[in-house]
Order: sequence, then structure tokens, then C-alpha cells
Amino acid sequence: MNEDVFAQCVVPPTTLARMCRNIHSLYNFEPPATEEEVRSAALQYVRKISGFNKPSRVNEEAFARAVDAVAAASARLLEELVTSASPKDREVEAARARARAQERFSSVS
Repeated sequence: MNEDVFAQCVVPPTTLARMCRNIHSLYNFEPPATEEEVRSAALQYVRKISGFNKPSRVNEEAFARAVDAVAAASARLLEELVTSASPKDREVEAARARARAQERFSSVS
């Protein structure tokens, strides 16, 4: 493959970080992610890539199918992943996220 063509296909990491900022990791937590959490992440993903917060009536069916498909694929992925790491504690991770947010937003002028 031509390097120039390949370079055009690659999305810069900063774009990916911004794109899914509101989608949080759901893997290896105790208690495990709920069906509702998986569906919420799927909805957020479909909203982001489609550019629609709420699709028009003509696009509702396609939007709903996409959310269902992404949720099913995500649930399947979470079930099939294997790790030897101990599960993360939701409360500890939430406290870390709050501390990072406080540090990030308190330094903004």
C-alpha cells in the first residue's frame, strides 16, 4: 500500500481521544458493566459518529438498529475478553476521574 494513501486513512490519536471522550471503559470492573451501561455507551458512540443527538423521523429506524448492533457487539466483546488483572473498583476509579477533572478544570484561566 502506498504510504501517502495509508497516511490519509489513519486518524490522528488526538482526534480519537476527543471523539469518544464521554464513552468510558466498561471492562474488568466489579461489579461488571450492566446492560444499561453497555447500551448507553453504544448510544453515545452512534450519536457521535452520526452527528445526531436525536435523529430525524426518517433516520430513527437506522439509528436504533445501529445502537442495537453496537450494544450487541460491545456486550459480546466484554464477555469474551480475558485478563489476569484483578477487577477495578468502580468507586476508586470514579474518585480518580473526579480528581483528574478537578485538576484539569481548576487550572483553566
